[in-house]
Amino acid sequence: MEPLWGIDLGGTKIEGVILDPSHPTTALHRMRVPTEAHLGYGHILGQFRKLAALLEAESGLRRPSRIGVATPGVTAPDTGLLKNSNTVCMNGMPLARDLAEALGCGAVLANDANCCALAEATLGAARGMRTVFGIILGTGVGGGIVVDGRVLTGPHGICGEWGHNPLRGEEAPCYCGRRGCLETVCAGPALERHYASLSGRPAPLPEIAVRAGSGDEAAVATLGRLRGKFAEALGAVINLLDPDAVVIGGGVGNLDLLYSEETRAAVLGHLFNDRFVTPLLRPALGDSTGVFGAAMLTAPRGGIG
Repeated sequence: MEPLWGIDLGGTKIEGVILDPSHPTTALHRMRVPTEAHLGYGHILGQFRKLAALLEAESGLRRPSRIGVATPGVTAPDTGLLKNSNTVCMNGMPLARDLAEALGCGAVLANDANCCALAEATLGAARGMRTVFGIILGTGVGGGIVVDGRVLTGPHGICGEWGHNPLRGEEAPCYCGRRGCLETVCAGPALERHYASLSGRPAPLPEIAVRAGSGDEAAVATLGRLRGKFAEALGAVINLLDPDAVVIGGGVGNLDLLYSEETRAAVLGHLFNDRFVTPLLRPALGDSTGVFGAAMLTAPRGGIG
């Protein structure tokens, strides 16, 4: 079997990895180049070319027939154009087609949250579990669903996009054009804004967590709000999907409270059941999840369903 190549397109960096399909948990080669999105779409494509050439030179391997690519946003199945990307210069562009030309081989694209879910379901914390809901809870909020090692996408390409479901009683405007989305409440910047509105003192989320431990009332209220709204949103997912595991990635996912018995009890309050046994897992692959998941898009028994 040929090695698995994956590329993760981030806001500040584009990272590439080569994996041995018989031992995919360890990278054979791993490299990064800056994204430099401010220089435009054509420049980003050039950075992909550069990274692929660097990987070839470093590894001594010929590039494979297909490379998996994790992207912000999703490719619309009906048009082949990228949408919903926070790297806005790529929206409306035929990224899959253009990457195939730039890389000189096939390009298999999936949303970055889907790639993180795939990596944790096949190589990481939820390895061996049949149905996995992977969460990105950081600067934004995203999600992905993996069943039997395959990412679900759907006819609109938005399967798992729970970050833009509305929450009851919430009205904050979202960049997507709607109001009250989960992302406007539970993303890191939203939590920091809420704390500042209560305390009059801006602080980064890790500091807010420390202050909550010291009894800061605004910090306690901010984290309590996170617990309640996270439980409401996750409860809806459990009712619909009933996954075997939930993996919580992203910076907000580092908060211990999300894995606590209090949070589990809060989720249970939204379930059509009298028990909540689904494990809530921390990611096992750290910052490797996106690029490893991209590589796994081309695995023989994995990829996109």
